[in-house]
Amino acid sequence: MIDGVPAAGELTPEESLGARIREFRLARRMSLRALALLAHTSPGFLSQLERGQANASVGTLRKLAEGLGITLPDLFTDDDVTRPKVLRREHRPEIHTSNLTSKYLLSQKPLRNLEVYVADFLPGGNSGDAYTHGDVQEMLVVISGSVTLELAGAEYQLNRGDSAEYRTSTLHSVRNTSTEPAEVIWIISPPTLGAP
Repeated sequence: MIDGVPAAGELTPEESLGARIREFRLARRMSLRALALLAHTSPGFLSQLERGQANASVGTLRKLAEGLGITLPDLFTDDDVTRPKVLRREHRPEIHTSNLTSKYLLSQKPLRNLEVYVADFLPGGNSGDAYTHGDVQEMLVVISGSVTLELAGAEYQLNRGDSAEYRTSTLHSVRNTSTEPAEVIWIISPPTLGAP
């Protein structure tokens, strides 16, 4: 950009914002109509916004970000998605669940195509009561130890290296009924608003 004018082939700020909104929407497999409904706007306006042909108020941008499950600043962060991101174990954001379970978000914001969590379960630790969040694909992988996975009332004993795949709309929970610690990873695609 030279003196506020985009160079040839460079996106205007409006086009860049629109492209980011579209990228987040498509990563979540949302239609224009679905996101417009969440943001209390029209699909036509949202289409124009995504093409850089319209401007939105801060209030509308907040509603769009909320509908996408991101923050308003995520719409303006110019992250290079091709640049590798390294997250050290000691810098993982913790989601406190209980004294027997530590859960950490591994995928760094803004969430794009997937959401990844790791959890350490001490003996007796669990993810809480069975719950659902959205209706997307989720995979649970046991890294160490063994856990019991409950899916729609059925129980599955999973050991190191085992995995299970299911829809997040299925009631599910995890607990460690063994006498040894266990570590699991959840992989969710596309990202949902709720955490596992």
